[in-house]
Amino acid sequence: MKLFSALYDKVLSWSEHPRAKTILTLLSFSESVIFPIPPDVMLAPMAMTQPDKAWRLAFLTTVSSAAGGVLGYFLGFWAFETVVLPAVETLGYESKLEIVKSWFATWGFWIVFIAGFSPVPYKLFTVTAGVMQIAFFPFLLASVISRGLRFYLVAWLLKTGGPKMAVKLREYVDRIGWSLVILLIVAYIVVQLV
Repeated sequence: MKLFSALYDKVLSWSEHPRAKTILTLLSFSESVIFPIPPDVMLAPMAMTQPDKAWRLAFLTTVSSAAGGVLGYFLGFWAFETVVLPAVETLGYESKLEIVKSWFATWGFWIVFIAGFSPVPYKLFTVTAGVMQIAFFPFLLASVISRGLRFYLVAWLLKTGGPKMAVKLREYVDRIGWSLVILLIVAYIVVQLV
């Protein structure tokens, strides 16, 4: 089934949109607070098809993502009872919130760093950092460094491959996509068992 090839073509067309940088900025910002799609989806094709702009795009993504993380932090800090808790209860995420809180109690600053770099939903950690009232400047430092490392790595990998990589990646995008779906399902099952 060639589902991911069609999505890949669509994302490539978005990366060439006249307002692609604005879309990347908004996606990066909102993903750190609430939106489920990571900014890598826009950054990767933009860096691949515009390798001369890859570093600027990584910088834009990092700054926007960290700014969204700050909003998430302050939502957790000031609006937990009125905004965050009702959303958590509506989604049935009370147990997940407790798990993330325990990770914060154990790892503190480092859990923000790990979440910022890894594919886990960063938004859970930005809001929980505010709820747990983690010191703001270490939170911000962890966010900027980890998000920067992640987005500059993506930009470097795809800048290095350039437009030739876009053609090569299209050949394998369906296999990669379905492999990720399987990994996500396995990860979901593991999390449910915890």
